[in-house]
Amino acid sequence: MDSQVPDGAPEPKPEFEPGSESEELLTAVEQLVRYVRHSATAGGLSIAASSVLGRLGREGPHRLTDLARAERASQPNMTQLITRMERAGLVRRTADLTDGRGVLVAATDAGAELFRERRAERAHALGQLTGELTEAERQAVRQALPALARAVRNRRTGT
Repeated sequence: MDSQVPDGAPEPKPEFEPGSESEELLTAVEQLVRYVRHSATAGGLSIAASSVLGRLGREGPHRLTDLARAERASQPNMTQLITRMERAGLVRRTADLTDGRGVLVAATDAGAELFRERRAERAHALGQLTGELTEAERQAVRQALPALARAVRNRRTGT
């Protein structure tokens, strides 16, 4: 019998099978992200602060509410984190010129420099890892990772 999902019904989630290709890929991605994330030590930032500084460095200023949403943090927690980062001289709050009530959070020059240092540390760590691969493996990584990143962007934009 053909198993079909009725119109309007959510797609069933695939079962996660131990030892499956999906599990192996997930484990590899988790290990890679953990390794690269922990390779950045400049500034001694927490993972949350590093993530916020990275977002501001890549995307520019954000409203505090949008930053909290994007980082999947509560508004009070994001406010506390931004306050600590502001005291450390990494970010600054400015008035949102498009909405007088809004506040934008931007990286300071020191924050932008720290972002660049941490990014360079991560790039170096990734370069060391890929240096241990065969040429065929490096080529596969150069093709696969951008393809996965594109799939993520497409999901975000709905294309």
